Amino acid sequence: MKQDIILAGVGGQGILSIATVIGSAALEQGLYIKQAEVHGMSQRGGDVQSHLRLSTGPIYSDLIPHGGADLVVSLEPMEALRYLPYLSKDGWIVTSSVPFQNIPNYPELDRVLGALRALPRTIVLDVEATAKQVNSARSANMVLLGAASAVMGLLDPDKLRDGIRRIFARKGDAIVEANIKAFDAGLLLSQKDR
Repeated sequence: MKQDIILAGVGGQGILSIATVIGSAALEQGLYIKQAEVHGMSQRGGDVQSHLRLSTGPIYSDLIPHGGADLVVSLEPMEALRYLPYLSKDGWIVTSSVPFQNIPNYPELDRVLGALRALPRTIVLDVEATAKQVNSARSANMVLLGAASAVMGLLDPDKLRDGIRRIFARKGDAIVEANIKAFDAGLLLSQKDR
């Protein structure tokens, strides 16, 4: 059994934190994992993407081929569209509906969201509003991870929560609990959205 995940977004949104939590959870479950990251810019605003390949058996490449991703998880809606060529015919897209307009010719948001919602297996959520509702405005990335966990299959949500605890432990219990609360809110919303 395997799962290939592409994480996408813009620098500063927390994509690499999501990748770290998933990696930690995968290792705790005894899964094999390969990861490749691309940082578009070293400062906030450049595109960031990560290929995560999880499996119950050995993995020989860290890059996901076109048409091979089971899941595209994006903190930015246009970035989700950018990685459509990687999505398998049965794959899911889980994305934020809130744009990070870092270019002058950003497409009309209604067109971007319309293109995403026209796809057969898509969850589009306002993760920023959800994070604010649970008093954790800086945890929008964990809301998105929670939403994606509903369609991951290979990873147990409890292992992802454990990964959040390990990754954020050095920041204190309040930060850990805020991130878990955000994760749970995203999971609940995506279960309602499907």
